[in-house]
Amino acid sequence: MTASQPGAVSPVPGHLRTVTARLVVRDGAAAIAFYTRAFGAEELGERFTVPDGELIHAEIKIGDSVVMITQDAADGPACSPEQLGGMVTCVMATYWENVDAAWERAVSAGAEVIYPLADQFYGERGGRIRDPFGQQWMMSQHIEDVPSDEMARRAAAFFDG
Repeated sequence: MTASQPGAVSPVPGHLRTVTARLVVRDGAAAIAFYTRAFGAEELGERFTVPDGELIHAEIKIGDSVVMITQDAADGPACSPEQLGGMVTCVMATYWENVDAAWERAVSAGAEVIYPLADQFYGERGGRIRDPFGQQWMMSQHIEDVPSDEMARRAAAFFDG
């Protein structure tokens, strides 16, 4: 049976999109608890673990987006930022109805400020944090539609100044 036949299973689960981030963290249970406190995340479904308790797969929903969580393992194949000396290969970009309140909640929960929350020349209020597991999150709120000619002027002023 293929997905085009009546009654077929969709190739993409209904609650997901074509691209869904999967964060690799050192301690999956602690990361889920942090994301719940910091971002109001809701855990979806069951956690899948191996017999020793290592988290293989969990899903959380932040706003209208699902993020998958998996725990790193000493022998790979994916590494947490802690295994990479604090480096990340992906920054999670998030948008909030009230970024100031969301920012305060995340920082109060233990996130470290990388770039402070501020109005940006490109029409967003935003900043960047690092969670206790090394993942980086841009937190933004769109506050202004900036026409392309004004964007070019602002960008030139920003990068020249």
